[in-house]
Amino acid sequence: MNLFYQLHNFRYVIIFCQFKNSLPEQIATVSEFNEFIYKEKSSSFIAQAHRIDSEDDFYKILSKSNKKYYDASHFCFAYRLVNGKIKYSDDGEPHGTAGVRILNAIDHFNLVNTAVIVIRYFGGTKLGVGLLGKAYYKSAEMVLEKSEIINLSLYQRINFKIQFSQIKFLHKLIKPYNILIEESYFTNYAFYKMLIKKKYLEKFITDFQNCFQSTSEIITSQDFFYIQL
Repeated sequence: MNLFYQLHNFRYVIIFCQFKNSLPEQIATVSEFNEFIYKEKSSSFIAQAHRIDSEDDFYKILSKSNKKYYDASHFCFAYRLVNGKIKYSDDGEPHGTAGVRILNAIDHFNLVNTAVIVIRYFGGTKLGVGLLGKAYYKSAEMVLEKSEIINLSLYQRINFKIQFSQIKFLHKLIKPYNILIEESYFTNYAFYKMLIKKKYLEKFITDFQNCFQSTSEIITSQDFFYIQL
C-alpha cells in the first residue's frame, strides 16, 4: 500500500552518513538494548546487545558497562557499522577466543550498526581455549537471538520550492513514492523538506521535472538516513 507519511508517523531516523557510494539500500540491526547471562562451569558471561550509529556511541556504552560491572574480569566486545568499520577486543583473554567470536555472532545474523559486549566474571576454573571461545560465541549468539531485529531502509533528503497553486499536484506526485515529510513552511512560496528512498530518487526527479518544468525547484542534499517505518 502506498502512503504519504508525515515525519512523526515513522519510527525513527537512524544515522546521517557520508559514505553514500557504498551504502546498502537496506540494513538490519537490533531495535534496542538487550542482555543475556550465559554460564559455563563457574564463569558467568553477561552478553549485552546494543544498537549504535557511530564509534563514539559505542565507547560511551562501553564506559557505562565498565562502571556498572567494575569488578568483572574481562570486557570483550565487537561491533560492525554500516560504513564497513569493525572492531573487536579480547581484553586479556587468549587471542581469538573472544572478540572475533563475538563478531562472528553479529555476522551470523547479518547485522550492522550493532555492538555486543560480553562481560566475564571468572569463577576460578579455567575453561581452555576451545570451551572459552564457544562460551563467548554462544553468549553473543543468544543475546542476539533473543533481541528484536529490525530492517531499515536508506533515504535521502530532498528540498522543494513550489507555488501555492501546485501543492495539490505535488501531493499527487509523491504519493506512489512513500515520501516522508520532515518540514514544511510557507512564505511567498511553499517549501518542503522531505525524505525519499534513495533507489527511487532518480525516477522521482524526472517525474518532478516533467510535471513542474521550470515553475518549481528541487534540490537534493547529501544527507542520508536509515529509517524504519
